[in-house]
Amino acid sequence: MGYAVLHMEKTNGTDAAMSAHIERTIKPKNADESRTHLNRELITFPDGVESRTQAIQHRLDNAGLTRKIGNNQVRAIRVLLTGTHEDMERITQEGRLDEWCSDNLKYLADTFGRENIVSAVLHMDEQPPHIHATLVPIVREERKRKKKEQQVKKRYRKKPTDAARLCADDIMTRAKLKSYQDTYAQAMSGYGLQRGIDGSEAKHIFTRQYYRDLMQQTEQLQTDIGQLQDRKETAQEELKRAKKEVQIEKLKRAATTAATNIAESVGSLFGSNKVKTLERENAILQNRISELEDEVRQREEWQAKQMQDMKSAYEQQNHKLSEFVDFVKRYFPYVVKLMPTIKFLRDTLNFSDAVIRKLCTFKDVSIRGELYSREFNQHFKADKTACSLKEDEEGKFELNIDGVSHVSWFRRKKDEFMQSLGMPPRKQNKGIQL
Repeated sequence: MGYAVLHMEKTNGTDAAMSAHIERTIKPKNADESRTHLNRELITFPDGVESRTQAIQHRLDNAGLTRKIGNNQVRAIRVLLTGTHEDMERITQEGRLDEWCSDNLKYLADTFGRENIVSAVLHMDEQPPHIHATLVPIVREERKRKKKEQQVKKRYRKKPTDAARLCADDIMTRAKLKSYQDTYAQAMSGYGLQRGIDGSEAKHIFTRQYYRDLMQQTEQLQTDIGQLQDRKETAQEELKRAKKEVQIEKLKRAATTAATNIAESVGSLFGSNKVKTLERENAILQNRISELEDEVRQREEWQAKQMQDMKSAYEQQNHKLSEFVDFVKRYFPYVVKLMPTIKFLRDTLNFSDAVIRKLCTFKDVSIRGELYSREFNQHFKADKTACSLKEDEEGKFELNIDGVSHVSWFRRKKDEFMQSLGMPPRKQNKGIQL
């Protein structure tokens, strides 16, 4: 059983930087852009409000506050809601993600007041799936200083005890933060999530911080590899230089030997001590060359092993993927035929994963809301509309709505719309009449 995660953080101002991250006006490096279209705002903004930043200010303007908001006063509280990675994957695969989102919104509304939750966004392009909720800390409880003022028996202007106040400290007391962890775990127990260890010293690491650390480690690794390459090149240059020096020393030794022979024959200036010195220096150079050659060989072997391990891992993963694709094509040939239809349902009609999965079992699914037609560039209302996937004579799958193809359904809705405006229905092309 995994853990339920609820993290709260105060923020000043309208928190525009975090809004850019949540609303994806700035794309984070760790987000999978192919899944960004699955992100969704779970709360409808009031009329005239188009963003999270505006929603925060709208709540402050309409809360009935009687005191001026200070520049450093906390205006919003960020709330992160998720669960252990494996459990969130399980909840998604079971088709319970929408239910999980609804229960999270209910918990926030019951705990902090529905009107104070101004935004809640589900992120599906980061792992694990999570909700960024925004809480404006409007309270109506009596101020804590009120009792202290009464104890010192001073006169203060009487104010209503239930007046709206902006006070994050009343919401984020130590006792309340602990109770939130208890109550949130109870609300999430139906999804196999439990409370974290009470009193644990473990600290939450934000996703951005995790990937920032990971990028730093990757950059450090690349730097180390670059340094190894530089050291290899330096070692090779040093080896070449050493070999060149050895050749020079050999020439010198040959010349010295000749001079020594002459010197020995005539009682020369170069005695046996000079020869022994040159031989000793030559032996040192030979040992240095051997050490450099061994170091270069070891580094080349290490690099070759690293490359081979990476290649083997890639080939193994690619082989498994090919086997899986072949397995699907062999035993589930209709899956390949379903792919264009699934893309149409997801990208054009914005059907949720849960609805698409149910349709792919060839069961009827009742939906309500609005469906978009690319042919007419218009949304049409659907109320308890029955949708299903049917295979045509050519073996292709298409979406049927209320027993007819989606194309026919959209055209019928268009005609109904035109008639409601008092306009003649769209003319059908019936060909040439003889």
